[in-house]
Amino acid sequence: MLYAKIVATGGRTPDRVVKNEFFEYLVEDADTWIFSRTGIRERRFAAADEATSDLATAAALQALESGKIDPLALDCIIVATSTPDMILPPTACMVQKNIGAANALAFDMNAVCSGFVYAVETADNFIKSGKYRRVLVIGADCYSKILDMQDKTTSPLFGDGAGALILEASTEPQGILTTHIESDGSRWELIQVPSSGTRKPITPESIALRENTFKMAGRSVYTFATDVIPKLIARVTEKAGISPAELDFIIPHQANSRIIDVITKKTGIPAEKILLNLDRYGNTAAASVGLALDENLRNGVIKEGNLVMIMGFGGGLSWGGMLLKI
Repeated sequence: MLYAKIVATGGRTPDRVVKNEFFEYLVEDADTWIFSRTGIRERRFAAADEATSDLATAAALQALESGKIDPLALDCIIVATSTPDMILPPTACMVQKNIGAANALAFDMNAVCSGFVYAVETADNFIKSGKYRRVLVIGADCYSKILDMQDKTTSPLFGDGAGALILEASTEPQGILTTHIESDGSRWELIQVPSSGTRKPITPESIALRENTFKMAGRSVYTFATDVIPKLIARVTEKAGISPAELDFIIPHQANSRIIDVITKKTGIPAEKILLNLDRYGNTAAASVGLALDENLRNGVIKEGNLVMIMGFGGGLSWGGMLLKI
């Protein structure tokens, strides 16, 4: 049996640090207001000339360097993003060119904030099938480019970034052990950019109404997340034949600390087992899980042999998780 083993990770955030005080034009005492509701202190915004492919490329190059892997040895590149450089071509093909991975196939995947987990699931299946040996997965988003900066309920939540993961075929029971993903299209309206595609093309009128910017029914999404995440933890660990208490760490999508607080209360999992960088980066959408995984591998918090569950949830609605043995 083949397993998808983690051989390298990488991460990248923009240089521009945007602290909560930036949003004083929207709300008085912005730092207290935002932090008390979200757990966010600051986030990173891409420069005017910096796009999703730039962050994805930097994360990919760091992973390749860390793993001492030749880009020509990559068989496949999957970029999970809901903020591509353009509607077409795929951002993954831009990354492919930038890193010199001429032998790889490349494509994008959009499952919004669940994108990284969905992409890793896809890579896992590719590897286990024997079709491809080495797959680069990148979660990357530049939400600062699509936010309504007049909306205090959404604009302070998001930041930009990219997280990369290289998976390689192995016969050792390591890497991705168990996965579970789901979606519920009946609630797609809860997270959307209304005027952004063929349903409602961008026009001067839609721009004037800010319909070309991100919209979210925050309270409904909060209810959704706090309901499905405890169930997801139970489902993944049950499939793996372990109890949630046996997990060394959980890396959730970095959306809101209040969601995480509810999860710890519902599951009884100690807060110190849940790894967060939300306070420094905000919600980086598809990048968040990969960024946190890379950071905690590099700083030594996650060690060889640890059992780590990663999970995402977001637009679609979509959600999923997987158990990793590092």
